[in-house]
Order: sequence, then C-alpha cells, then structure tokens
Amino acid sequence: MSKVLVISASDSEIETMKEAVKVLDEFGVENELTISSAHRSPERTLKLVSDFANQSGKIIICGAGLAAHLAGVVAAHFPLPVIGIPLGGGPLKGQDALLATCKCLLVSMLQLLE
Repeated sequence: MSKVLVISASDSEIETMKEAVKVLDEFGVENELTISSAHRSPERTLKLVSDFANQSGKIIICGAGLAAHLAGVVAAHFPLPVIGIPLGGGPLKGQDALLATCKCLLVSMLQLLE
C-alpha cells in the first residue's frame, strides 16, 4: 500500500513528476506514480482519489501545467493533504499554472470550513 500518490496531469509532464518520486524513494516513502487529467479523464481521477483514500493513503501530490485544475479537483475529494505543483509550459511559462493551483487549493480549503 502506497502512502503517497503522485499524479501527473499528462504524459508530457511525467518526467518532472518522476523527480518527486525519486525524492520519496530516497527517503523510503512508499509511493505510486500515475497519469490522470482533471479535464480529459475526470471520472478516472476521482476513482484514483477515492481508491487511494479507501486504502488509507496519506497524501497526494499533483503536477499540472496550464489551467492546472488537477490539485483543486483532487483536494475537493480527498480529506488529507494535497500538494499542488504548478508546472511550466505554454505561453505564460507556468504563471497560469501557479495562479490556478493556488486558487483551486484555497477554494477547496474554504469549502471545508463552511
């Protein structure tokens, strides 16, 4: 059973997310790396999150570029910490991903407080 689920929003970003996996491996943290998009495969993403929660997973790390809604979608469906990693690319070179990641996670946290 993995303690950390690492999700890359696309296969073009997987190499960057493999760097996170390397660090987890160095510390002996059980982890799993997968690809799932909040836009192109929302049902798959929600199933991954639900299954991970049911297996007593502890934290999810999401990496996405451009609109970067992955971390926010995951945070809305996972009761424990979600780390959003905005990835570069596109005409704004990651600025849009940074703003989207911060906003999605903030909105998810505020919803929990209601």
